[in-house]
Amino acid sequence: MPIAPGTRFGPYEILALVGAGGMGEVYRARDPRLTREVAIKVLPATFSSDPERLRRFEQEARAAGVLNHPNITAVHDLGTHEGSPYVVQELLEGETLRSVLASGSLSPRKATDYAIQIVRGLAAAHEKGIVHRDLKPENVFVLNDGRVKILDFGLAKLTQSDGAVSNATNLPTETRATEPGVVLGTLGYMSPEQVRGKPADARSDIFSFGAILYEMLSGKRAFHGDSAADTMSAILKEDPPEISLTNQNVPAGLDRIVRHCLEKNPEQRFRSAHDLAFDLESLSEVSAPARPLTAPAESPARRRWAAPALALLALAAVATAYLLGVRKGAGTVPPEPAYTQLTFRQQPIFNARFAADGKTIVYSAAPFGNATELFTVRPDFPGGISRGLKNVHLLSISSKGELAVLTKARFLQHSVFTGTLARMPLEGAAPREIRDDVREADWNPEGTELALIRDVGGKDQLEYPPGKVLATTGGYFSNPRFSRRGDAIAFFDHPSRFDDRGTVAMVDLSGKKKVLSEGYWGLEGLTWSSSGDEVLYSGGTAYNNFRVYAVDRSGRRRVALQSAGGLTVHDTRPDGKWIVTRDDFLRSMPVFLRGWPAEKEMSWLDLSQPIAFSTDNRALVFTEESGMLGANYSACIRSTEGSDVVRLGEGFAQDISPDGKWVLSNVPVNPMFLALYPIGAGEPRRLEGGTITSHELTQFFPDGRRILITGSEPARATRCWVQDLAGGKPVPVTPEGTTDCFPSPDGNRILARKSEGLWIYPVGGSSPVPVPGTQGTDRAVRWGRDGKSALVFTLGEVPARVERLDLSSGKREPFATLGPPDLTGVTGILPIVVSPDETAHAYTTRRMISNLFQVDGAR
Repeated sequence: MPIAPGTRFGPYEILALVGAGGMGEVYRARDPRLTREVAIKVLPATFSSDPERLRRFEQEARAAGVLNHPNITAVHDLGTHEGSPYVVQELLEGETLRSVLASGSLSPRKATDYAIQIVRGLAAAHEKGIVHRDLKPENVFVLNDGRVKILDFGLAKLTQSDGAVSNATNLPTETRATEPGVVLGTLGYMSPEQVRGKPADARSDIFSFGAILYEMLSGKRAFHGDSAADTMSAILKEDPPEISLTNQNVPAGLDRIVRHCLEKNPEQRFRSAHDLAFDLESLSEVSAPARPLTAPAESPARRRWAAPALALLALAAVATAYLLGVRKGAGTVPPEPAYTQLTFRQQPIFNARFAADGKTIVYSAAPFGNATELFTVRPDFPGGISRGLKNVHLLSISSKGELAVLTKARFLQHSVFTGTLARMPLEGAAPREIRDDVREADWNPEGTELALIRDVGGKDQLEYPPGKVLATTGGYFSNPRFSRRGDAIAFFDHPSRFDDRGTVAMVDLSGKKKVLSEGYWGLEGLTWSSSGDEVLYSGGTAYNNFRVYAVDRSGRRRVALQSAGGLTVHDTRPDGKWIVTRDDFLRSMPVFLRGWPAEKEMSWLDLSQPIAFSTDNRALVFTEESGMLGANYSACIRSTEGSDVVRLGEGFAQDISPDGKWVLSNVPVNPMFLALYPIGAGEPRRLEGGTITSHELTQFFPDGRRILITGSEPARATRCWVQDLAGGKPVPVTPEGTTDCFPSPDGNRILARKSEGLWIYPVGGSSPVPVPGTQGTDRAVRWGRDGKSALVFTLGEVPARVERLDLSSGKREPFATLGPPDLTGVTGILPIVVSPDETAHAYTTRRMISNLFQVDGAR
């Protein structure tokens, strides 16, 4: 009997029945707390008495609950109502892939788009040890905006904890529920090993995916007999008919991918979903006419190593294009874009814009460290001319030729600065300051008013006109750009403070926000296309492979431009000219212990950053952000003697417990959560997060039984919480607007930062005390071991001068100066770590080298 509308499941109000299947009924419901609609999957009470059904239903919830990926249905909650278990999931608007295929085969381009999204979701699940085991068109959902979600992990197997599959070999199901003892899976999409009743691993999902991709391209099922036995025999012994029999437009390369997925022997298939995704993405990028293959020319300093790579890339691209049939009939590949290199100096370039004349380009660069200057350059006079303005950072240029800049610009992270907003002409006058504490701004198309991004009490605001808030976040916003029509502002929405993972979003002038694209490892550089129909932005799986994407207002995305290296888009003109930079990002992680003659470089991959020393200084906990390890980073540990690295789990490492047995990690999914990873034997623990959805910093108290969390609730400013590891939710201990919180050596006080400086908050709740002589640019490294001082440095300063700050008097004494001898391209020394006994230190040097290009003919 369907559940009546108006019935409440905990806080959720049932609205209507959506559908029913072997694993229960699905209802549309309302969550009044977040004013959103959700889907509730309910296992009827008559079924919950069946131990096998109940076990599988709970397994589905557990499996899907640890997954957070744009191409996997999100699970929000789990509960029980009158004896019936239920799972709360995101509500999807669209149709299943089975419904889509009812009209026949898809075009190769559409099939490849869907395939890439499915494989990305599978890769995310497989990374967590979860195999779907029942992948089929009914379990793939196509949203109205073209995004694809994988449904129903009800048959998922937690490979890291479950044993082998049952040896039972009864007939598999078709679309009905699996009975106890039956081989799990769906007839026609099962792998040969599933048909034989053998264990199914990630390669089994790859086989099922191959059957789906075959069906998308051909319009026919890969394996379909007159009976179940015939279908099983075909899976075990026969290859599906050639796709070309029903669709002659399928490129040979795509057909080979399908065949590789459908190998009978799992050892002969793709080794992982990541490998499969890479091949699909590479194939789609080479075969799409709108995706140019030529990279901008390298600077002389890099030409020596880059030339062979570019030659190989070009050769491979041409060969692959030929094999995949890019040239159809008498047509030819569209002309490649032309690149004109404009700068040649070794320096970071943070922002660039076309001036009103369409020929002059203005940009911000830092010839030394991260202190910016304004430069101008023209294609007919390359090299760049300084305008003689120090610590001035470019934000935007109006249609009337007026510049919006930051004076007293102070570097924060990535390409983000803060300072005083000012207006100035390109020539002949000094900046006129108009507003303090602004990070970014962009002129409206008329050149009469600016949209602003400001940090207000630890919470980011996007304002237009200034003072009218269009959007807020506890993370941060960046790169605001007005549409050419002036009806919307595109920007990046980053969930974690100054971590450039995030989403591409758009907000109209009434404050209605829309996410255009999501799930990126990093995002830098955003503008509107020359036509104004798409948002162009740069992103990728590692800084040195950033490419330029284009997404329209409905969320349809394509690769617009790529190169052999990191490529950041800055601006476009209606006549088709673009400004881009080719960027190289480099990091090093020097470590020093007392007794060593000098610092040692202890980076692991390309983006290592230290977090904490063990009490005896024999181990260093660090975060490896390299995209080679996935989008969610990795918490790692290694001996300071240089032993092999141990990956503990996903996320930003945060701290090591006083007894050296646990490492805290912030796992940056949505919503974020904290995990405790054991050093050695043991099981990871996920901590109760309460209402905190964005974590910035987490530290152990000296007793090792509590942790101090710096984070924020949705659309709220940051503050600090104390959480008991024995159980319970975090309890707030500081007001909103406090951040960077550290517990004192005696555990009774908290050192925190506010916009005006450092403060000390007693844990017991008595009145806080400001630290004399401090300001908002001061950052704490840790409490001094005496409990009366703190080690601090000035954010953005290169090199970094660490000082000992007396917390009572404000007196400062030099502690250490950190940084490399050569500061060319060094944008930051961050983070800085000092051991508990103050005899060891480690830090990350962040270096960026850019070259500016004008691009003609990109689309």
